[in-house]
Amino acid sequence: MAASNNTYEDHRRKWDKDEYQKLANERLKEEFDKTEKSSTEKPVKRELLKARSYKVDLDSHLGKSVVISKTTPASESGGYYCNVCDCVVKDSINFLDHINGKKHQRNLGMSMKVERSSLEQVQQRFEMNKKKLEEKKKQYDFEERMKELKEDEERLKVQRRERRKERKRKANEDTGDSDIAAMMGFGGFGSSKKR
Repeated sequence: MAASNNTYEDHRRKWDKDEYQKLANERLKEEFDKTEKSSTEKPVKRELLKARSYKVDLDSHLGKSVVISKTTPASESGGYYCNVCDCVVKDSINFLDHINGKKHQRNLGMSMKVERSSLEQVQQRFEMNKKKLEEKKKQYDFEERMKELKEDEERLKVQRRERRKERKRKANEDTGDSDIAAMMGFGGFGSSKKR
């Protein structure tokens, strides 16, 4: 805060406006040069965010006991290890948050921006899903129908066997009862059924 040396008029401090204007212009020029340098540097082009092509392994260490010592490497210590970020996360929820997070995605070389879909891509996706549903329905109907037919055949076989056995039993009862009754000298064993 440079004060001018004009103290002969009054006791108030006088400011040199030209000097401060010059300092402000220099500061603006420096800031402009910095922004120019940063704009000439090529920004890092990151890949757009896309779905994982692999399954996240959360179940392999469930229910297992691990002995951890001071010399145990981080990848084998307790918890979930991220080899991209070289960190250990203690539970599955936080691990999922980590691998879906900004830091992990940046280390993978992806930005958090998603590719904007076009109308044709959306229509193709709808058609593909529709075809999958129809194929699944046809496949299900065919398999279900075959299963029902096999069950019906099994039921018919069981019923036929039951009928044959019943006929044989009745035939044996008829001949066996009358022979025994004749040998003993009376007409029957006193059943109230009439045939």
